This record gives sequence, C-alpha cells and structure tokens, in this order.
Amino acid sequence: MINIKENERLSIMNHSCAHLLAQAVKHLYPHAMFWVGPVIEEGFYYDIDLGDEVIKEEDLERLEREMKKISKDGKRIVRHELTKAEALEMFKDDPYKLDLINRMDENENVISVYSQGDFTDLCRGPHVETVKELKYFKLIKFSGAYWKGDSKNKMLQRIYGACFENEEDLNNYMRELEEAKERDHRKIGSALEIFMSHDLVGKGMPLWLPNGAIIRKQLENYIYKKEQEMGYQHVYTPCVGTVDLYKTSGHWDHYKENMFPSMKVDDEEFVLRPMNCPHHMLIYGNKLHSYRDLPIRIGEFATDFRYEASGAVKGLERVRCMCQNDAHLFVTTEQIGEEFKKVVGLILDVYKDFGIKNYKFRLSLRDPEDKEKYFDDDEMWNNAENTLRAVLNDFGCEYYEAIGEAAFYGPKLDVEVKPAVGPEVTLSTCQLDFLLPRRFELSYIDSKGEKQVPVVLHRAIFGTFDRFTAFIIEETKGAFPLWLAPTQVNIIPVNNEYHLEYALKIKEELQQQGYRVNLDSRDEKLSYRMREAQLNKIPYNLILGDKERDNEQISYRKFGSDQTTTISKEDFMELLNKVLVNKEN
Repeated sequence: MINIKENERLSIMNHSCAHLLAQAVKHLYPHAMFWVGPVIEEGFYYDIDLGDEVIKEEDLERLEREMKKISKDGKRIVRHELTKAEALEMFKDDPYKLDLINRMDENENVISVYSQGDFTDLCRGPHVETVKELKYFKLIKFSGAYWKGDSKNKMLQRIYGACFENEEDLNNYMRELEEAKERDHRKIGSALEIFMSHDLVGKGMPLWLPNGAIIRKQLENYIYKKEQEMGYQHVYTPCVGTVDLYKTSGHWDHYKENMFPSMKVDDEEFVLRPMNCPHHMLIYGNKLHSYRDLPIRIGEFATDFRYEASGAVKGLERVRCMCQNDAHLFVTTEQIGEEFKKVVGLILDVYKDFGIKNYKFRLSLRDPEDKEKYFDDDEMWNNAENTLRAVLNDFGCEYYEAIGEAAFYGPKLDVEVKPAVGPEVTLSTCQLDFLLPRRFELSYIDSKGEKQVPVVLHRAIFGTFDRFTAFIIEETKGAFPLWLAPTQVNIIPVNNEYHLEYALKIKEELQQQGYRVNLDSRDEKLSYRMREAQLNKIPYNLILGDKERDNEQISYRKFGSDQTTTISKEDFMELLNKVLVNKEN
C-alpha cells in the first residue's frame, strides 16, 4: 500500500482535502470547531469538536456529497500572511486555534492561513491551487480522539479520508483497504480465538487464549531449539527491578518516559522492567570469566512492560505487555564479526522457514561529527561499523545506512519487513553495546591474565512474540501451516451411530503421534460441520464414512480446497509427517 505521506504530490492533495472536509463539516455543522488535520501514511484526518453531536456512518456519505459540491464550485485556495496579533484576533472565538497560535515559536513572525470560498483555516501549507483538483477522495472511517492525545482533555471526533489524482488509484487504494480489513490480525485473532483484550485488564495487555497459547508455544519451541543448537543458555529473571538497577544501566535517565511508574515496597523502589539487559548483565557478572568462556550467549523469553500511548496500542502489534525473544551475547572485540555473522545467519534461516521474503536491512551508524550524543571512541566505532558492513556484504544482504541513527553506545542492525498490508515493521534487531558492560563493571581475564571489558550484542530474532504473531496472522490470513496451527486435524464422522468408533480410533492414533486433533461429532449436518471447519481454517479435515471404516482409509480435504482425497491410513500418517517436518502448508 502506498505511503501517501512520503509522496509529495499526494501529501499536498491530502492536506488540501482535509481542509475540504473541514469546510464541508462547517457547512453542515456551523457550530463545529477544528483542532488539527494532518497527512498520515494512509491519507489524512481532521479532529473536530461537534459539541454534543456524534458522527454516524451515514454522516460520512452526507459529508462526501457536500465535499464534491464544494469541489465542483472550483474556488481558488489562497494563502494569507498575518502577524501573531492579527491571527489571535481572527481566531479569537476558537480556543483550539488560539492554543495552536500561542504555542508557535516566538521567532515565527509570519502566520499563514488559507482561504477557499467561505472557509479559512490556520495552516502552514502548501496546498493545491483550487479545490477543483480534489475530485477523487473517500471518507473512510471515524473515531474518537482526545484533544492533544490527553485522556484528561475533551474527546473530539476524528474523521479519516484519502485523496488521489485519479479514480483508478482511488479504487485500487480502496481494494487494498478491504484486503487490509480481511487480514487485520485483530479481526482474525478474535474469530479464531487467538487472543482477546478486556478493559478490566487494561489497554495494551492482551490475553492469549488457548489457541493463541499453542501458537506462541510452538514459536517458543521453534526458536529455543535453534538457539540451543547454537550454544545459547536460557534463563528466567523477574519482570521487575529496582529503580537503582535502571539508574545503573542508564535507562532511568534515557528511557524513563517509556516506563511504568515506580512502586515503593518496604524500603525498596521497583519498576516493571522495560527490557532485560540489566538482569542479564548481573547474571554474567555473577562469576569470574576467562577469555576461553566467551562467547557467552544468554537467552530469555522475557515479559516486559512499556508505556505506549493509548492511541498507539493495536492488538498484538503494539502492546504495553510483551514477551521478547531476547538474548545478550558477551564477546571479545575479536569475536564481534563472527558472532554478528551468526546472528544474521539465524535471521536469514528463520525468515526462510517462515517464507519471509520482502525485507531489508537497516544499518544505524553514528554521526562522527556529533561528539555529544555518541560514546567517544573513534577507533571503537570505526572498527565496529566496518565489521558489521563486512558481514552484511559477505552475505550479499541488501542494506542501507542510516547515519546518526545509532544508539549512543553502539551501531545497530534492524530488519524492516514489509507485511502483507500496511507500512514496514521492524522484526529482528541486533545492537552492539560497548557501554553497558562498563556500567556494570563486567570483565573477563584475557590470555595475558589481564582484565578486559566484554562487548555485548543485544539481539532479538522474532522481536516480540506478540508482534511476530500479529505479522504471521496477517501474512497467512489465519491459515497457519500445519506445524503452527492450533488444531491440525479435524475429524468428522459422517454418522455417529456407524462411524464414531472409527473416528475415535483415528483420533487416538493421531494424538499418540503428537498431533493436535479435534473430533466434531456434533449432531449437525455434514455440510455444516465441513463449512465450519473451513471457517476455522483447520489444515486437514477428515471425512470418515462406510468406505473409510471398512477399508481403514482416510478421506481428507485440505483447507482452501474443494477436492477430497482418499488414501490409506498409513499413507495419510506419512503425508502429515512429511508436511510437518518440511514446515509446509
């Protein structure tokens, strides 16, 4: 889906269309007042105060008709420049615009407004020349939005829309939106009973239902096995830490606004942990290490808590409580390249298994001119950055460099993945860290018997299990491959009186081989049960009748297929095993 915000022409058109919407709203709701109407990746929105009136679905069509009427009128869009005093006078009866004006930079001597016919709005611009250019638009949805994003403020009404240069582009965009709705992991997650949320638990705190717990456990087993084969040692650590722990790590100074408030218990002050590295630093520092011990790879499936604004919370994709596929690799300087190579290799291996092909690597580097932001060691930075480049070049990975985007303590690799719908998301990361081991006074004894400080690689292959699950749901539309599906095989006896005994026998044999099986022996029509199994996107549905019972056979239908195949029971077991081992669909 096109990113409207990054397309200069479409960005200008969509911002102008936000003003067209506001003008239409003003015609139909003369008492309306307006906050802001920015361009976003998906188009535009405008936040509106309609007093006690509430926008409904049918109101969007009415607003669209009024917008088209204004567009046909073809008024020019004219820029006017005012002093701050003139702007304050012009909008003296509008508290929202007064707030914007009063918060403008003191050095901003000229304030611009744009007029189109009977409507004038505060805006920096730019805009299209006339409203006649705004022909192909659509109002998409509406929601509530607190003024300034603060729940203590008044709830405004936010109307979303999109504008394009021609009808074909608009229609294509609307089809993509429909596709996005069909793939929305929140919708699928609810329909397939993967996860839920509840206000009593809180926003951004998903509850994994039994089906979701199976998926998550399969993901954990999958990555645990790979990490174990690579020499990782897994640990469990508390999901809280003292404030002093995060002061030592530096997160209290640099990350406090993203953390939940601290809690005082007895004579200690605790905070829900936002990341796991401080705990892992202490585990490494629990005993003395020789250079022969390194690299030491500490992994954990760790629950973390981060404060996300309520407006940013989204299903499993953006949460306040998450489980990270986290690990910290303690290495010597000479081992950086080899360990980084293994991390990149693991990422590529995982992406191959999951069929992830549309991704790119982002290498975040320091700005060598910025002496204040970055840890001051030119030799360290140059060696580290050159090492990471060399590894990516050896793999032949497509990557781009982001100068000035590194953390203050080391360069970082992010893997940006293009999902089936929506903008790119970051899944995997690997961060070099030269500073945190120093803060925790970590060391190892080198070959000369002298103390040295290890380097740490922070890495997450899945990122969080939450976001990775959301990504997989949307990629597959909930039709998971056999190895990941909550229910792998659904058994439907044609008639319980005659076929249930054989169905129970097949169920038992499959379960003994470790398959997750459901037996649908409800007193419902065969067609109804088969249709419901398709809705639940179960990979294999078995239909067992006289022929199957008498000949020890299996008739099966794969999800998404209308074709029924009959084979021997043994051949079916062999088929399942092959699909499972190869992680096929």
